[in-house]
Amino acid sequence: MTKSEDKIFIGKDISKLEEIIKIKYKNKNLLRQAMVHRSYLNEHPSFRTSHNERLEFLGDAVLEIVVTEYLFYNFPDRDEGQLTNWRASLVNSKMLATVANEIGLEEFLYLSKGESKDKKSKARQYILANTVEALIGSLYLDQGMRPAKKIIKKYILSKLDYILKHELYLDPKSKFQEKAQEKTGITPHYKVLNESGPDHIKVFEVGLFLGKEQISQGRGSSKQEAQVDAAIEGLKKNKW
Repeated sequence: MTKSEDKIFIGKDISKLEEIIKIKYKNKNLLRQAMVHRSYLNEHPSFRTSHNERLEFLGDAVLEIVVTEYLFYNFPDRDEGQLTNWRASLVNSKMLATVANEIGLEEFLYLSKGESKDKKSKARQYILANTVEALIGSLYLDQGMRPAKKIIKKYILSKLDYILKHELYLDPKSKFQEKAQEKTGITPHYKVLNESGPDHIKVFEVGLFLGKEQISQGRGSSKQEAQVDAAIEGLKKNKW
Protein backbone atom coordinates (compact mmCIF):
# COMPACT_ATOMS: atom_id res chain seq x y z
CA MET A 1 0.00 0.00 0.00
CA THR A 2 1.29 3.45 -0.86
CA LYS A 3 1.57 6.24 1.69
CA SER A 4 -1.28 8.12 0.06
CA GLU A 5 -3.51 5.04 0.21
CA ASP A 6 -2.60 4.53 3.85
CA LYS A 7 -3.59 8.12 4.63
CA ILE A 8 -6.94 7.55 2.93
CA PHE A 9 -7.36 4.34 4.91
CA ILE A 10 -6.62 6.04 8.23
CA GLY A 11 -8.55 9.17 7.28
CA LYS A 12 -11.90 7.36 7.35
CA ASP A 13 -12.41 7.23 11.11
CA ILE A 14 -14.50 4.09 11.37
CA SER A 15 -14.84 4.55 15.13
CA LYS A 16 -17.13 7.51 14.38
CA LEU A 17 -19.49 5.13 12.60
CA GLU A 18 -19.37 2.78 15.59
CA GLU A 19 -20.44 5.73 17.76
CA ILE A 20 -23.33 6.53 15.45
CA ILE A 21 -24.73 2.99 15.46
CA LYS A 22 -23.69 2.51 19.12
CA ILE A 23 -21.97 -0.81 18.48
CA LYS A 24 -18.28 -1.63 18.94
CA TYR A 25 -16.96 -4.15 16.46
CA LYS A 26 -14.61 -6.96 17.47
CA ASN A 27 -13.12 -6.83 13.97
CA LYS A 28 -13.20 -3.23 12.70
CA ASN A 29 -12.00 -4.33 9.27
CA LEU A 30 -15.37 -6.00 8.70
CA LEU A 31 -17.08 -2.68 9.26
CA ARG A 32 -14.56 -0.92 7.03
CA GLN A 33 -15.00 -3.51 4.28
CA ALA A 34 -18.76 -2.87 4.36
CA MET A 35 -17.98 0.68 3.23
CA VAL A 36 -15.74 -0.27 0.27
CA HIS A 37 -17.33 -0.01 -3.17
CA ARG A 38 -15.86 -2.09 -5.98
CA SER A 39 -14.93 1.07 -7.90
CA TYR A 40 -12.46 2.11 -5.20
CA LEU A 41 -10.45 -1.10 -5.59
CA ASN A 42 -10.18 -0.50 -9.33
CA GLU A 43 -8.10 2.58 -8.49
CA HIS A 44 -6.45 1.13 -5.34
CA PRO A 45 -5.86 -2.58 -6.06
CA SER A 46 -3.48 -2.95 -3.10
CA PHE A 47 -6.05 -1.72 -0.59
CA ARG A 48 -6.04 -4.02 2.41
CA THR A 49 -9.68 -5.13 2.39
CA SER A 50 -11.96 -6.49 -0.33
CA HIS A 51 -15.09 -4.70 -1.60
CA ASN A 52 -18.43 -5.04 0.13
CA GLU A 53 -20.41 -7.17 -2.35
CA ARG A 54 -20.19 -10.46 -0.42
CA LEU A 55 -21.22 -8.67 2.78
CA GLU A 56 -24.10 -7.10 0.87
CA PHE A 57 -25.19 -10.55 -0.31
CA LEU A 58 -25.21 -11.82 3.27
CA GLY A 59 -26.84 -8.69 4.70
CA ASP A 60 -29.66 -8.86 2.16
CA ALA A 61 -30.56 -12.35 3.42
CA VAL A 62 -30.32 -11.34 7.10
CA LEU A 63 -32.47 -8.25 6.47
CA GLU A 64 -35.14 -10.25 4.67
CA ILE A 65 -35.46 -12.94 7.36
CA VAL A 66 -35.56 -10.40 10.21
CA VAL A 67 -38.22 -8.27 8.53
CA THR A 68 -40.22 -11.34 7.47
CA GLU A 69 -40.13 -12.82 10.97
CA TYR A 70 -41.18 -9.52 12.54
CA LEU A 71 -44.15 -9.12 10.20
CA PHE A 72 -45.16 -12.77 10.56
CA TYR A 73 -45.34 -12.68 14.36
CA ASN A 74 -46.66 -9.14 14.82
CA PHE A 75 -49.44 -9.24 12.22
CA PRO A 76 -51.03 -12.71 12.49
CA ASP A 77 -54.29 -11.48 10.92
CA ARG A 78 -52.66 -10.33 7.66
CA ASP A 79 -52.28 -12.55 4.60
CA GLU A 80 -49.01 -13.19 2.79
CA GLY A 81 -49.87 -10.76 -0.02
CA GLN A 82 -50.18 -7.82 2.36
CA LEU A 83 -47.08 -8.82 4.31
CA THR A 84 -45.10 -9.15 1.07
CA ASN A 85 -46.05 -5.60 0.06
CA TRP A 86 -45.13 -4.27 3.51
CA ARG A 87 -41.79 -6.06 3.43
CA ALA A 88 -41.02 -4.74 -0.05
CA SER A 89 -41.69 -1.19 1.17
CA LEU A 90 -39.27 -1.67 4.06
CA VAL A 91 -36.36 -3.22 2.17
CA ASN A 92 -36.45 -1.51 -1.23
CA SER A 93 -33.53 0.58 -2.45
CA LYS A 94 -35.23 3.91 -1.83
CA MET A 95 -35.94 3.09 1.82
CA LEU A 96 -32.44 1.69 2.42
CA ALA A 97 -30.86 4.76 0.84
CA THR A 98 -32.95 6.88 3.22
CA VAL A 99 -31.60 4.80 6.12
CA ALA A 100 -28.04 5.25 4.84
CA ASN A 101 -28.51 9.02 4.82
CA GLU A 102 -30.01 8.91 8.30
CA ILE A 103 -26.95 7.06 9.61
CA GLY A 104 -24.58 9.23 7.59
CA LEU A 105 -22.90 6.37 5.72
CA GLU A 106 -21.83 8.55 2.78
CA GLU A 107 -19.07 10.07 4.90
CA PHE A 108 -17.49 6.63 5.34
CA LEU A 109 -17.75 5.30 1.78
CA TYR A 110 -14.65 4.31 -0.20
CA LEU A 111 -15.45 5.24 -3.80
CA SER A 112 -13.51 5.86 -6.99
CA LYS A 113 -12.92 9.50 -7.96
CA GLY A 114 -15.63 9.24 -10.59
CA GLU A 115 -18.21 7.75 -8.22
CA SER A 116 -17.30 10.31 -5.53
CA LYS A 117 -18.39 13.17 -7.81
CA ASP A 118 -21.73 11.59 -8.67
CA LYS A 119 -23.50 12.41 -5.41
CA LYS A 120 -27.14 12.96 -6.31
CA SER A 121 -27.60 10.31 -8.98
CA LYS A 122 -29.73 7.18 -8.76
CA ALA A 123 -26.50 5.19 -8.94
CA ARG A 124 -25.37 6.77 -5.66
CA GLN A 125 -28.68 5.89 -4.05
CA TYR A 126 -28.19 2.25 -5.04
CA ILE A 127 -24.66 2.30 -3.65
CA LEU A 128 -25.97 3.68 -0.36
CA ALA A 129 -28.76 1.09 -0.21
CA ASN A 130 -26.30 -1.72 -0.91
CA THR A 131 -23.98 -0.35 1.78
CA VAL A 132 -26.75 -0.66 4.37
CA GLU A 133 -27.08 -4.34 3.46
CA ALA A 134 -23.29 -4.73 3.67
CA LEU A 135 -23.32 -3.06 7.09
CA ILE A 136 -25.93 -5.56 8.29
CA GLY A 137 -23.88 -8.43 6.84
CA SER A 138 -20.71 -7.23 8.55
CA LEU A 139 -22.47 -6.90 11.90
CA TYR A 140 -23.97 -10.38 11.56
CA LEU A 141 -20.51 -11.85 10.90
CA ASP A 142 -18.89 -9.90 13.70
CA GLN A 143 -21.46 -10.38 16.45
CA GLY A 144 -24.32 -12.60 15.29
CA MET A 145 -28.04 -12.17 14.77
CA ARG A 146 -29.03 -10.24 17.90
CA PRO A 147 -27.07 -7.02 17.17
CA ALA A 148 -28.08 -7.26 13.50
CA LYS A 149 -31.73 -7.43 14.58
CA LYS A 150 -31.19 -4.44 16.85
CA ILE A 151 -29.93 -2.30 13.95
CA ILE A 152 -32.70 -3.48 11.62
CA LYS A 153 -35.39 -2.71 14.20
CA LYS A 154 -33.92 0.71 15.02
CA TYR A 155 -33.42 2.00 11.49
CA ILE A 156 -35.73 -0.03 9.25
CA LEU A 157 -38.65 -1.62 11.10
CA SER A 158 -39.19 1.71 12.83
CA LYS A 159 -40.38 3.04 9.44
CA LEU A 160 -43.34 0.65 9.27
CA ASP A 161 -45.86 2.92 11.02
CA TYR A 162 -45.09 5.72 8.56
CA ILE A 163 -45.40 3.35 5.59
CA LEU A 164 -48.79 2.08 6.79
CA LYS A 165 -50.09 5.56 7.66
CA HIS A 166 -49.26 6.93 4.21
CA GLU A 167 -50.12 3.69 2.35
CA LEU A 168 -46.66 3.58 0.79
CA TYR A 169 -46.99 -0.20 0.48
CA LEU A 170 -49.56 0.06 -2.31
CA ASP A 171 -48.15 -1.44 -5.49
CA PRO A 172 -47.17 1.39 -7.91
CA LYS A 173 -47.52 -0.98 -10.90
CA SER A 174 -51.16 -1.70 -10.09
CA LYS A 175 -51.79 1.99 -9.41
CA PHE A 176 -50.26 3.04 -12.75
CA GLN A 177 -52.17 0.36 -14.67
CA GLU A 178 -55.47 1.41 -13.12
CA LYS A 179 -54.86 5.09 -13.91
CA ALA A 180 -53.56 4.39 -17.43
CA GLN A 181 -56.59 2.30 -18.34
CA GLU A 182 -58.89 4.94 -16.86
CA LYS A 183 -57.20 7.86 -18.68
CA THR A 184 -56.10 6.26 -21.97
CA GLY A 185 -57.77 2.87 -22.25
CA ILE A 186 -54.33 1.29 -22.81
CA THR A 187 -52.78 -1.43 -20.65
CA PRO A 188 -49.13 -0.58 -19.86
CA HIS A 189 -46.31 -3.02 -20.48
CA TYR A 190 -42.66 -3.20 -19.44
CA LYS A 191 -39.52 -3.97 -21.43
CA VAL A 192 -35.97 -4.62 -20.19
CA LEU A 193 -33.74 -2.00 -21.81
CA ASN A 194 -30.41 -2.97 -20.31
CA GLU A 195 -28.73 -5.33 -17.83
CA SER A 196 -25.36 -4.65 -16.22
CA GLY A 197 -23.13 -6.00 -13.47
CA PRO A 198 -22.22 -9.54 -12.32
CA ASP A 199 -25.00 -12.09 -11.77
CA HIS A 200 -25.29 -11.64 -8.00
CA ILE A 201 -25.57 -7.83 -8.17
CA LYS A 202 -27.17 -7.19 -11.56
CA VAL A 203 -28.77 -3.83 -12.28
CA PHE A 204 -31.78 -3.86 -14.59
CA GLU A 205 -33.06 -0.88 -16.56
CA VAL A 206 -36.69 -1.24 -17.56
CA GLY A 207 -38.92 0.96 -19.73
CA LEU A 208 -42.61 1.51 -19.06
CA PHE A 209 -44.66 1.78 -22.26
CA LEU A 210 -48.17 2.74 -23.26
CA GLY A 211 -48.46 1.24 -26.71
CA LYS A 212 -45.23 2.20 -28.50
CA GLU A 213 -44.63 5.30 -26.37
CA GLN A 214 -42.07 5.01 -23.58
CA ILE A 215 -43.50 6.81 -20.55
CA SER A 216 -40.68 6.35 -18.06
CA GLN A 217 -37.65 4.31 -17.11
CA GLY A 218 -36.66 2.57 -13.88
CA ARG A 219 -33.66 0.82 -12.35
CA GLY A 220 -33.41 -1.95 -9.80
CA SER A 221 -31.54 -5.01 -8.60
CA SER A 222 -34.30 -7.20 -10.08
CA LYS A 223 -36.68 -6.83 -13.01
CA GLN A 224 -39.58 -6.47 -10.57
CA GLU A 225 -37.84 -3.70 -8.63
CA ALA A 226 -36.98 -1.88 -11.86
CA GLN A 227 -40.60 -2.14 -13.02
CA VAL A 228 -41.82 -0.68 -9.73
CA ASP A 229 -39.30 2.16 -10.06
CA ALA A 230 -40.51 2.83 -13.62
CA ALA A 231 -44.14 2.84 -12.44
CA ILE A 232 -43.30 5.35 -9.68
CA GLU A 233 -41.63 7.60 -12.26
CA GLY A 234 -44.60 7.18 -14.58
CA LEU A 235 -47.02 8.25 -11.83
CA LYS A 236 -44.89 11.32 -11.11
CA LYS A 237 -44.60 12.26 -14.78
CA ASN A 238 -48.32 12.05 -15.37
CA LYS A 239 -49.20 13.46 -11.94
CA TRP A 240 -51.48 10.50 -11.27
